[in-house]
Amino acid sequence: MVVSIYLCYFLKDLRILVSSMKKEDIITLPNEHLRQKSKKIHVITDEVKKLISDMTSAAIDWEESRPHEISAALAAVQVDKLERIVIVRSEFDNKSNNHFTALINPEIIKYEGEITYDYEGCLSVSKVYGKVPRYNKVRVKALNEDGKEIRIKAEGFLARVLQHEIDHTNGIVFIDHIKNKKDAFYKLDSEGELQSLDYEKEIKDNHILWD
Repeated sequence: MVVSIYLCYFLKDLRILVSSMKKEDIITLPNEHLRQKSKKIHVITDEVKKLISDMTSAAIDWEESRPHEISAALAAVQVDKLERIVIVRSEFDNKSNNHFTALINPEIIKYEGEITYDYEGCLSVSKVYGKVPRYNKVRVKALNEDGKEIRIKAEGFLARVLQHEIDHTNGIVFIDHIKNKKDAFYKLDSEGELQSLDYEKEIKDNHILWD
């Protein structure tokens, strides 16, 4: 009996170590969880670290099927876990580098610089891209996987990515910033080029995006 119990726990732990997430685990709109706030992490457990590993696996698996895109970052809610965790790619320009940095309970403590417009996509928003306003500089505080506080002074694309992902932890999707901007929506063509979408026909009353 005792042996059976130990064996049961061993097999359970083994499944936790072996299993990893795939691109199919990434949720997309209209999943209502994407517009819910995530909860704060109070203790960094093995389960939290496993979730970070799973998120990385899902992000990498997603981009392997997309020749013109990279997984720049991912929030835990995007794999249907309402936890305040995001992972950010270490090198945006090097798709062969699969290292991500985990930020736990990330928070923007200061917006700086000016508001600029640039293109954004999202693993949880299928086939829609947008030209989104963001501050070009931000300061962020978070915990790393060891529970130590870290501070980041970011600008340019990294600042944009951090704002996008921290939005996710607050139940905000990038399209929410441009909902009424008729000329802000795009799609990616087969050559990897962005093409304008017809706002009235494809965006305005799209129940997948807004319901």
